[in-house]
Amino acid sequence: MGEIKSLLSINIRRFGMIIALFSIIVLFQILTNGILLTPLNITNIIMQNSYIIILAIGMMLVIITGEIDLSIGSIAAFIGAVSGVLLVTLDIPVFVAILLCLVLGALIGAWQGFWVAYINIPSFIVTLAGMLIFRGITLIVLQGRTLAPFPDSFRNLSSSFVPELFGFSGIHLFSIFIGIAFSIIFVIYELRVRSKDIKYNFKTLSTPLFIAKIATLVIIINLFSYILASYEGIPYVLIVLTLLVIGYTFVMNKTIFGRHVYSVGGNIKAAQLSGVKTKKSVFLVFVNMGVLAALAGLIFAGRLNAATPQAGNLFELDAIAAAVIGGASFSGGIGTVIGAVIGALVMGVLNNGMSLMGIGIDWQQAIKGLVLLGAVAFDVLNRNK
Repeated sequence: MGEIKSLLSINIRRFGMIIALFSIIVLFQILTNGILLTPLNITNIIMQNSYIIILAIGMMLVIITGEIDLSIGSIAAFIGAVSGVLLVTLDIPVFVAILLCLVLGALIGAWQGFWVAYINIPSFIVTLAGMLIFRGITLIVLQGRTLAPFPDSFRNLSSSFVPELFGFSGIHLFSIFIGIAFSIIFVIYELRVRSKDIKYNFKTLSTPLFIAKIATLVIIINLFSYILASYEGIPYVLIVLTLLVIGYTFVMNKTIFGRHVYSVGGNIKAAQLSGVKTKKSVFLVFVNMGVLAALAGLIFAGRLNAATPQAGNLFELDAIAAAVIGGASFSGGIGTVIGAVIGALVMGVLNNGMSLMGIGIDWQQAIKGLVLLGAVAFDVLNRNK
C-alpha cells in the first residue's frame, strides 16, 4: 500500500485524469442506458475525435515549450480547402495531394515558428495573426463555395476500416488478432524496459504491481479490440493515431529533441547555458504543429467528404483544452503525449455523452468550460503544494 500511495502522489495529475475519464465513462454509460459503450458508438467517438487527438498531441508539445498556437483551426481549414482544390478541382492523385498538403503545413508552421523563435514575437500574437490570415485565405481559395465529393481512396483514411483478411463472418476476427499481437508486443517491450531498469539499479515497480499493471493493460487492449471487432473492426484512423502516440511518446521520452523541448519549457535560461539550441527547438515544435494541423485538416475533410469555409472552427480551443486537461501546464515544461490523448478523450466522451442525452449545445459549451477551469485549478493547486 505504501508503494501504491507513493506512486499515486508522484503521478497525481496523470492518475487523476485517468480516474476522471473512467468516472465520466461510467456516468454516461448509466445515464444513456448503456448506449455509450456500444461498439457503434465507441467507433463513432474514435472517428469524431481523431483530428482533435492529433491536434492535442501537437499542442501538448507547443505548451510544453511555454508557447501557444491559436491558428491550428484555421490552418486545418486552409489545408482542407487546398486538398479540395487539388483532389476535386484538379484531380491530382491522392498520395501526391496528401504529401503536398503536409509539406504546406510544415511551411506554415515554419513561417510562424520563425517569427516566434527568431524574431521573439509572442506566440499568442503570431498565431492570432495566423488564425486571421489563414481563415481569410481559406475563404479566398474556396470563394465561399463547398468543394465535394472527395475520391473514395482519400476518404478511406478517415472513414474506412481494416478489411477482414480471415474471411470470417459475424465478427471481425482480424481485429481481434491485431489486439492480441499488439498485447504481445507491449508485454515484451515492458519486460525489456524493466530488465534494463533493474540492470542499472533504477527504481522500478514491485513484481506484484508490475504484473497487475501489465495484466490490466492487456485486458483493456483486448477488450477494446473485441468491442471494435463486434462492429466493423479497427478504423484506419485508429492505426494512424496509434502510430502517432507511440512515435511521439518515444520522441519525447527517448530522444535528445524531446529532452530539449522539456528543458526549454522548464527553464529556458538554464537550457541556453547548457548548450541547448532553444530557438531551433521552438522553431521545430511549430513546424511539427503545422504538419499535425495539416493532417487533422485532411482527416476532417475526408470525414466530412467536403472542403468548407467553416471547417476547423474552434479546433484550437478543443486542442488547448485537451492538452491542459491532460496535464500540460501553461508555465511550460510539463506534459505528456498520453496525457494529451486522455484529455482529448475526456472532451470527446463529454461531447458524445451529452449529445446522446439530448443536452443542447449551449449547456455542452458551459459544462466543457467548467471542466477546463477545474483542470487548470487542479494544476495550479497541485503546483502550489
